[in-house]
Amino acid sequence: MLNIRSTLLALSAIVFASFVKADSLTVGNSFVREVPPGSPATAAFMHLYNQSDAPVRLIEAQNSITDYTELHDHVVINEVMQMRQVDAIEIPARGKVRLVPGGLHLMLIGLDQPVKEGDTLTLNLLFDNGDVLEFEAPVRPVRPMHHSSSNE
Repeated sequence: MLNIRSTLLALSAIVFASFVKADSLTVGNSFVREVPPGSPATAAFMHLYNQSDAPVRLIEAQNSITDYTELHDHVVINEVMQMRQVDAIEIPARGKVRLVPGGLHLMLIGLDQPVKEGDTLTLNLLFDNGDVLEFEAPVRPVRPMHHSSSNE
């Protein structure tokens, strides 16, 4: 019985860590990309859910290991994919936005140390309605980038 209880507690901790909520906003499926030693930056990805009746904008982000965190998107210009900083990321009313490789994401700039699988980083998201979400995101290995719609 103790093993089942321990397993259930561990699973509930994993589920709780996967989704963080503040008022009407929820963050799920968050992770930070593992990068090789010496890399100056990495990226964070997640799903942002808005259960309110009004759109909300992510306007700022911070993290526990670099001085700079920027909101970014990938755009194709003259058939070349380029990364661009954006002022905000809007989460529609009763909708979600996916921050994914090849799309919207957070750039964590100025790494002083490598990030590797098994590490966790604290991320803080500030929204235009005053909500702040603070959560831990696990570091995952590098995966090939793929094109994906940011809004699904």
